[in-house]
Amino acid sequence: MNAEAERRPVLDVAVAIIQREDGHVLLAQRPKGKPWEGYWEFPGGKIESGEDARRALARELHEELGVESGRVYPWVTQEYAYPEKRVRLHFYRVTEWHGQPHGREGQHMSWEDPAAINIGPLLPANDRILRALCLPSIYAISNVKKFGEADFLQRLKAALEKGVRLVQLREPEMPPEQLESLARRVVRLVHEHDARVLINSDATLARRVGADGVHLTSRQLLQTRERPSTDWWAASCHDVAELAQAAGLGADFVVLSPVLPTPSHPEDKGLGWDNFASLVNNYAVPVYALGGMKLELLETAMQYGAHGISLLSEIW
Repeated sequence: MNAEAERRPVLDVAVAIIQREDGHVLLAQRPKGKPWEGYWEFPGGKIESGEDARRALARELHEELGVESGRVYPWVTQEYAYPEKRVRLHFYRVTEWHGQPHGREGQHMSWEDPAAINIGPLLPANDRILRALCLPSIYAISNVKKFGEADFLQRLKAALEKGVRLVQLREPEMPPEQLESLARRVVRLVHEHDARVLINSDATLARRVGADGVHLTSRQLLQTRERPSTDWWAASCHDVAELAQAAGLGADFVVLSPVLPTPSHPEDKGLGWDNFASLVNNYAVPVYALGGMKLELLETAMQYGAHGISLLSEIW
């Protein structure tokens, strides 16, 4: 963002990611006579002075699409500088609504797969949002130390067959040669199921074995000055400074921990959900909650602003 754009006042906008069970999202085409006429975008509109963002979202959905919002989750907040204005986009995921969406302003609409958009042009602010929407709600972390290599690979295959689509290979105590051999087998298995795998801490190894990206430790994150040269990259975060560093470098997503006590550290009470929500409020990057997580906590995590949850034990 250039200096001139920085000086412009910010227009706050509530934006709805209306998403069906099959993952498709609703996009609308800007009607004639409006700026960026003919471009496609997510439904939403300006937050009026003193108006709550959720209330603005509900109002816009009624005015634009003729629907009433049901289940709504806070998600990411991103700023974008257009030539004529600077906007702060407060995105909410809407997974339940009442009524049939229809263009009350005469706009065309289309249900689209975020990974394979068939319409255009899109407003440029939506590129990173569509990429983020390709992330699943579960981020599985390997646990070979607990199960042994052969047993873990069988458990990984079973998890992939049940729908796991994002895996982190994290085995810090494993000898390098054994880790590379395992990484190649994990990458092959994960890719056979059209899923993604990130290698913990080692971007070079990730590229060598054909993984989809790297997951940096919090210490590595604070020492990093530019985006790692992998397709996807993520980082572990525990506080405001680490979250700011990840967002500033354009991380695809982060993991924030510990949220709740864990079996290995029961004395650590963790952040708690309220502190977690405070840290991720108006944050630009999708966040997975880690620490004491169980599958039944996914809904809770999303209510507090998480993209999803990260699991080390229960998922296997």
